Amino acid sequence: MSGAPLPSRVPVLLYHAVMDDPPDWIAEFTVTPRDFAAQLDAIVTGGRTAVTVGTLVAHLTAGAPLPPRPVVLTFDDGFADLAGPTAEALASRALPATAYLTTGAITPGRPCLLPPAPMMTLAQAPRLEEYGMEVGAHTVTHPQLDTLAPHALRRELREPKAVLEDALGHEVRHLAYPHGYNSPAVRRAAAAAGYASAAAVRHALSSRRDEVFRLARLIVRRTHTVTDVEQWMEGRGARTAPYPDSLPTIGWRMYRRARARLRGPEFAG
Repeated sequence: MSGAPLPSRVPVLLYHAVMDDPPDWIAEFTVTPRDFAAQLDAIVTGGRTAVTVGTLVAHLTAGAPLPPRPVVLTFDDGFADLAGPTAEALASRALPATAYLTTGAITPGRPCLLPPAPMMTLAQAPRLEEYGMEVGAHTVTHPQLDTLAPHALRRELREPKAVLEDALGHEVRHLAYPHGYNSPAVRRAAAAAGYASAAAVRHALSSRRDEVFRLARLIVRRTHTVTDVEQWMEGRGARTAPYPDSLPTIGWRMYRRARARLRGPEFAG
């Protein structure tokens, strides 16, 4: 690795499930194994060097070295493929990644807002590290964090950190907000819970000026092609973070908060 400055645009990709026949609720955010392999090959061919979120954050906060053309691959929730064929596909290409796990979804018998789907288990979390993946937290139940009362927000942030640390035997420093939903209060709570970073969505390229507690990611949908990935690898095809929340985003947050007061916590998805 060199100490070169971080490029002005850094693609941080967000994947969910990699499977041929996903449940309907996650199908939009699922890619097939064949498409996934083609996208990984495009990343390698494009000359990008994969690093973990932790490596990117260390550069943003302390100037730690990065390769000249970094890319970050992230995976949310903890679907069953992650600890098997998906991890193997990454390892076979020497591509490290970061996996954000929803502990309620991967612990049998625990309540969770995620609809039914094939999921890995908490016991498999150490296997991800054996494949070279970094493990982060993705809450307990996958709620809309920016609609929760303070005590519920603290639980959703602190419990999965403790659960994963117990399973892995070391500190868990990174968080991803379910569906990217966050707010200034949520970001402050994430820092207070002991995280060093938190990833949002934003469907934007990250940058040297990106916010450590609102890292921008590019969400990969089933409709995205290798050409889309190739554009992202060239720093094109999406806006660049950071940028302020739009008025529609703020208004949508206010509406969801009012709805949550009537209905209770809702699934972020």
